[in-house]
Amino acid sequence: MRVTDDGRGALVDDIPMTQTAPSPAHPVQQRYADPATEIPGEWNPVLEVLHAHKSVRRYLPDPVSPATIRLLVSAAQSAATSSNLQVWSVIEVRDPARRARLAAIAGGQAHIEQAPVLLVWTADFARLRQLADDHGAPLEGADYLESSYVGFVDAALAAQNAVVAAESLGLGTVYIGALRNDPEAVAAELNLPEHVFAVFGLVVGHPDPAEGTRVKPRLPQAAVLHHETYDLPVQREPIAEYEQRIGEIYTDQGLPFSWTERTLARLASAASLNGRHRLRESLAARGFRLH
Repeated sequence: MRVTDDGRGALVDDIPMTQTAPSPAHPVQQRYADPATEIPGEWNPVLEVLHAHKSVRRYLPDPVSPATIRLLVSAAQSAATSSNLQVWSVIEVRDPARRARLAAIAGGQAHIEQAPVLLVWTADFARLRQLADDHGAPLEGADYLESSYVGFVDAALAAQNAVVAAESLGLGTVYIGALRNDPEAVAAELNLPEHVFAVFGLVVGHPDPAEGTRVKPRLPQAAVLHHETYDLPVQREPIAEYEQRIGEIYTDQGLPFSWTERTLARLASAASLNGRHRLRESLAARGFRLH
């Protein structure tokens, strides 16, 4: 059992397989750690991959080919993009020394160095600004919060497509939000021009079978699925049920923290953000004006 700091100010629990209790049989039941969850009448290989997702934090040294990365990027480019603006880019980082420096920025996350590839996803307005300059066209709309928001959303949509593609090929992945601990250092390391901001990293590699993690259960749908209008009070009961369900897993693995305690600790203070309380300042320094 490992408990590590993921560089984001929160404890990460890598939950190994345990023999103390049988796991629910169907992937949907495994996602909620609840054998009473209804088994869906419809199923296919895509749904299988989606429900089997888990973050991988131990990797084999086996290489991932450039052709595979190109395939992941084509899957990423198949994601939706607002108004077809395509305001994102991704930097493929293979150099071990550069990955080591980026790992240090991210709080010393060893898996960034273990895996052969780190993909850094960016909100990218430099491309459109260069296009506007080439055509002598105004680009005032790019200075507003809405446009920056679109860049972050587009990058996330693209990256998640890449994750699903990678996992369908038997690869493992884990997001690295801790690159935002020091956006200026990441920009310098990757030679990012103004108007390009590193949103997060994505480790890609071959999972080490010795890690043995299993699917981490999520909140019951009763806490996240609303009908017609939003209902806050009704969430208390399913959250309490979830607390017990995931708490049993934590206890079984010797973890003293409940999901509620972990969640509240993550947002307890600016210090728990590990430098990311400066995000507005960092965005401004990178040319994102956020009017």
